[in-house]
Amino acid sequence: MPANAIRIIGGQWRGRRLRFPHAPALRPTPDRVRETVFNWLGQDLTGRTTLDPFAGSGALSLEALSRGATLAVAVDRDPQLVRALAAIAAKLGTQALETHCADAHAFLAQDTRAYDVIFLDPPFSEDHWAQLLPAAAARLATGGMLYVEAPVPIAAPEELTVWRHDKAGQVHYHLLRHSGRG
Repeated sequence: MPANAIRIIGGQWRGRRLRFPHAPALRPTPDRVRETVFNWLGQDLTGRTTLDPFAGSGALSLEALSRGATLAVAVDRDPQLVRALAAIAAKLGTQALETHCADAHAFLAQDTRAYDVIFLDPPFSEDHWAQLLPAAAARLATGGMLYVEAPVPIAAPEELTVWRHDKAGQVHYHLLRHSGRG
């Protein structure tokens, strides 16, 4: 499979191969990691809403929609990737993917919705965590889950607890739960 393609690994679009524009710093979440994450989250996301403020290829949002999520909000600052995600949604026949060409920090600060699942996979070249984790936690519904990919283990902010953690190669991936406090 080309480097600028993903394969949906579960749900109604399982096995579909989707191409996206080449972007040098893009790191789509590998199949094996996505499989683990969606085993942690559960295979059926019917009725759930998701946010991916660093959408890139859209792999995590598309997996969520394939598994029944009612809304997946995909945000990226690269207009070419955002246009490609909208085209992929049209190709799949879904209107449940909402795309935004925006900075993740600005979007998290301005959006007022609460999400059941937030996927947080920012560029590893930048240290965003002190600002990103609290901003994402503020958008999480009570009982919601925050998925985080990082080059190092992440400590949960006060309102979240680390529920699962694993490592694949140089990537640490975590699933944090909203504690319902604060």
